[in-house]
Amino acid sequence: MSGARESVLEALIRQVIYDTISLITIVDPIAGAATMLSLLPAGVSNEEVARIARRASVTVLVASVVTVIFGDAIFRIFGINLMSVQAIGGVILLLLSIDMVQGRMEPSTRHSEEETDEAMSKEDISIIPLGIPMLFGPGVITTLVVFKGSSTSLEQQGVLLLSILISVLTVYLSLRFADFVSKLLGVTGLRVINRVVGLIVGAIAIQFIVVGVKGLWM
Repeated sequence: MSGARESVLEALIRQVIYDTISLITIVDPIAGAATMLSLLPAGVSNEEVARIARRASVTVLVASVVTVIFGDAIFRIFGINLMSVQAIGGVILLLLSIDMVQGRMEPSTRHSEEETDEAMSKEDISIIPLGIPMLFGPGVITTLVVFKGSSTSLEQQGVLLLSILISVLTVYLSLRFADFVSKLLGVTGLRVINRVVGLIVGAIAIQFIVVGVKGLWM
């Protein structure tokens, strides 16, 4: 019995590590922090940055929980197979990873030029477009739906929620100390990290596509 419990615990630990790393790399809080700095006016106060970081993080948290609770149900209403969601989600993540590997700090799959232009004229960018869709975009939505679909037990669902909380905390810290991170890494450092993250996202994307297509085929 103790051996079985240890095996289950090890599986849950592996899941929380995999889910957390996947979500953090797809959300890409470092790129989000760089984008936030580019949208803010010069001389913005630390209090304002902290407020934007809190609101954007809460937006990502609420959107993630709502997606986990209702995402797969919406697809079932329309009769969409989870494997189809996983396959198309893999394609979205693959496009995102290609943009990141090519060094684009603001991939086109996250938001459009029109949304960026609108953001420049908004006083509050924390919820839209920073929280949605720059941080919480199509890639995160499909990833959460797939993770929820593969979480068959209460323990696995709890692990998924824990991974979301850790990811949101990472988002908050990245945004809150965006100026420090930007100065520490510099433009070159940010682009190097973006490319490395892009490779990880690409690997996740290929896995999603293969598993999704295999599931549809079988």
